[in-house]
Amino acid sequence: MELIDQLSNLASRAQKQIAHIQTEEATKTALVMPFINALGYNVFDPTEVVPEFICDIGTKKGEKIDYAIMRDGKPIILIECKHVGSDLNINHASQLFRYFHVTEARIAVLTNGLVYRLFTDLEQPNKMDERPFLEFDLASFNENDVAEIKKLSKAAFNIEDMLFAAYNLKYMRAFKKYFDEQFTQPSADFINFISKQVYEGVLTPKLKEQFSILVHRSFHQFLNDKIAMRLRSAMIDTSGQSLLVSDVPPAPIAETAAASDTESRDKDIETTVEETEGFMIVRAILRKSVPVNRVVMRDVHSYCGILLDDNNRKPICRLHFNGSKKYVTLFDVEGGERVDITSLDDLYGMASRIRAAVQKHEAKVAV
Repeated sequence: MELIDQLSNLASRAQKQIAHIQTEEATKTALVMPFINALGYNVFDPTEVVPEFICDIGTKKGEKIDYAIMRDGKPIILIECKHVGSDLNINHASQLFRYFHVTEARIAVLTNGLVYRLFTDLEQPNKMDERPFLEFDLASFNENDVAEIKKLSKAAFNIEDMLFAAYNLKYMRAFKKYFDEQFTQPSADFINFISKQVYEGVLTPKLKEQFSILVHRSFHQFLNDKIAMRLRSAMIDTSGQSLLVSDVPPAPIAETAAASDTESRDKDIETTVEETEGFMIVRAILRKSVPVNRVVMRDVHSYCGILLDDNNRKPICRLHFNGSKKYVTLFDVEGGERVDITSLDDLYGMASRIRAAVQKHEAKVAV
């Protein structure tokens, strides 16, 4: 099973178990150990994973860290665990700071079972950085996140590659944070820089005020246009045929009259970019289960439905994104089940259930 599928299954189980996890030890057993196992390490083999790893620090003897992942008898990754309800902040990393300095490990992980923060020593040799170079959230991740976390796995781990990736991720994270800040509220320096690229005259206070508004609007419009363009491109298959429901071949003549009333009622329905992106995520999840042109979107007033074979009797899921609180209805169980979400990335955590809905429909056909 691929890592993304294992993590999706773990995320699904975690949602059901969190309410019952009352201690740090329970967090380790229910969440952290399965996570380590998903990375390919045998948690029951002390040559690979050592629980309560002893780190002697100066005059302090017998100091322990929750887990050390080993290679050739030496620790390569240190893991410190907190209870699943705990916030992860720099104070919780104090033990990792101490242990990192006295072991040969170059990667340290601070986790509460759901969120995994990865540290190394990019700032000063043998001194753990105060800021993580990567944060992986089991409750909300995508394929790019999995590609990065996979570098920790037994099969892929290479310290030089890991450090190179950490260096890139550190600065990419900083750049993305800056872009996000400028997207939300462009700074005066950013506005001046952009304005000078397109205006050769003197930037008077009045022009700066006007450009401040225009830069903000242009930034938003540019990104929205790019997103819409990529989504439109993604909706076209390699044969040049659109895969949107609106482009499905016309219904047979016998069905046309019955469909005409529906068509007139649905003219005012507008599929949002968020709904389209959600549809594409579901298609990506199902790409290895069924041909993507069998996964079809049908938008109605109250929700955006995703169907197998454009058949109302084969619902995969429904996206309820029009209200103040977003949720998804999953059809791996009879009658469907509502699952609240906070972002589109949450759909990846439902991958196993989305696939199960398709498998259920396929099984009925086989029978």
